Amino acid sequence: MVRADAQTLSPAQANAQVLNLKDAVKTALDNYGTIRAKANYVKASQANVLETKREYLPDLNISAQHDYGTINGTNGPMYGYKGGATAASGPAMAGQNWRAAFGALYLTDVNWDFFQFGRAKEKTKVAQTILSRDREDLNQERFQQSIRVSAAYLDLLAAQRLVITQQQNLDRAQALFNVVAARVKNQLNPGVDSSLALAEVSNARIALTNAREFQQEQANQLAIYMGVPPADFELDSVFIQKIPTAMTAAPTSAMNEHPLLKYYQQRIKVSDEEANYLKTYNYPTFSLFGVLQDRGSGFDYNYGTQFPDAYTGNYLKGVSFSRGNYLFGVGMVWNLTSPLRVHQQVASQRWISEGLKDEYNLVNQQLQAQLVLSDTRIKNALSNYHEAPIQVKAASDAYTQKSVLYKNGLSTIVDLTTALFTLNRAETDREIANNNVWQALLFKAAASGDFSLFFNEF
Repeated sequence: MVRADAQTLSPAQANAQVLNLKDAVKTALDNYGTIRAKANYVKASQANVLETKREYLPDLNISAQHDYGTINGTNGPMYGYKGGATAASGPAMAGQNWRAAFGALYLTDVNWDFFQFGRAKEKTKVAQTILSRDREDLNQERFQQSIRVSAAYLDLLAAQRLVITQQQNLDRAQALFNVVAARVKNQLNPGVDSSLALAEVSNARIALTNAREFQQEQANQLAIYMGVPPADFELDSVFIQKIPTAMTAAPTSAMNEHPLLKYYQQRIKVSDEEANYLKTYNYPTFSLFGVLQDRGSGFDYNYGTQFPDAYTGNYLKGVSFSRGNYLFGVGMVWNLTSPLRVHQQVASQRWISEGLKDEYNLVNQQLQAQLVLSDTRIKNALSNYHEAPIQVKAASDAYTQKSVLYKNGLSTIVDLTTALFTLNRAETDREIANNNVWQALLFKAAASGDFSLFFNEF
């Protein structure tokens, strides 16, 4: 058996092992790129939830700067437009001078938006619903991938069975040609019989070639879904000869528990939570703030026109603490025009929610229709399953009779080739009927959202 933890299957390994359906599904769920990508999206959403919870923490900043420059001051108004001014605080003196010293600023400030009418909590709720949405997206992708791999497995198994059927048909056509050629050689039948028999051999070879090509296409598709290199897979074909025990079983989960519908439900919840979050911008923000500041300067307190030399160029004296201040308080900020914008933002988000609900209803309607259709497909598949052996036996008996009659000169080559074609068609229909029973059960599992209906058969 293929190990569940195998990441790749080499062609040699695939030829040496029997790949059962459970291992194929497990390998696909481990390897398929879309599933791995969505698993990473879930991890990203988990990190985002933690980040939003920590956004409620206050901002705590520390800063320090050491400067060197002059402090010439002048009387007059000024506005620091786009940072176009220096923060020099010095006395206004009679003339320009270039006396310079070192200075320093040390600052610690804290700012905490402690009350925002639930804005922080709503933002966390949005992040949590996004996480739930991404998880449901991963679950529905795993569900759909399981369905795709199972369908590809059954398709490849059907293709392999059809190759066997066409090989048997070629063997019969070749045997028929040998009999006809011998009778023509002995002048017991006209030469045209040999030509018709040879045409049947060529037709059988073409059918076999086409069947092998179709088999390779299905093998490639299964390899893609499994995330492994293309190989000649040897599949477990024992189960295909029996009827599943769950053909008439009811799904174990309600329709609204379908993985696809749960994903669409979470999309709606995300949109609704985003609307609730936007509403919080209608209200003011209350903040606590505090500042602790220390300054150092190489200019003494009495530096000015009377004592122009009261400064030092010493670096350590200039950057050492000389004056300190603290400040704390509470503040409120309320943008009074925000409600005008927020109202439309919320309305927009509500319409998005309505659109997502419409998408949910459409998908639900489609799944309900598929569930009804699945019962019909199961009924028809079972009917064909029971009818196929009758067709094969009748066609086989007819071919045997026509072959005996032809060998005794009592039938024509046209009658015999017609019987040969009928037998090949009957055997092909039997293989398709056997496979369709399992395809019908898989279709019901896909429509109901209960993959265990199909998977527990293995």
